[in-house]
Amino acid sequence: MTTIPQPEAFLSACEIIDCDSPQVIEAAQSFSGGDPIATARRCFEFVRDQVFHSSDHEMNPVTCIASDVLRHRTGFCYAKSHLLAALLRANGIPAGLCYQRLRVDDSSAAFCLHGLNAVFLPEVGWYRIDPRGERMDIHADFDPPREALAFPVLVDGEQDIPGMYVRPLRVVVDCLQRCGTWQKVTASLPDYCA
Repeated sequence: MTTIPQPEAFLSACEIIDCDSPQVIEAAQSFSGGDPIATARRCFEFVRDQVFHSSDHEMNPVTCIASDVLRHRTGFCYAKSHLLAALLRANGIPAGLCYQRLRVDDSSAAFCLHGLNAVFLPEVGWYRIDPRGERMDIHADFDPPREALAFPVLVDGEQDIPGMYVRPLRVVVDCLQRCGTWQKVTASLPDYCA
């Protein structure tokens, strides 16, 4: 059984989720106000809708650190989840990282990780959200307590990776920092199986 740390553990900054950077704090403040659920919704919708998914939009640079994702307004799902965690933490809302292992596409036997978030909401508890970004065939929403994730786990080999993480998985960070273009990331998406 995976032990989940207390919500307070999901408020700290690290080298990737730099919720203490001035740019992240300024952006986070622009989304704050009202109750934590309203603040979390505004942060989620900003990252989902205003930060473009790198491969969907064929955009460089490859980002990893939350403040870089904010500055360039682009990132893969992993990087977008780093920014969302940073914005939420800067607003005093506990936020962690979650992963799914999914088939790369319908015609492939290969698998890769997909990055998303969990946020701790009063009267709801831990709630998973997916800021990946929408397309005609992909939709994710913020509708607590109902999860509305971008991808369901459907086929053998796919799974929701157990637990939540305070920091990103090393395999994700290595891929994003090693690959210089969105095409290289797409060709070498990280995989992990729990």
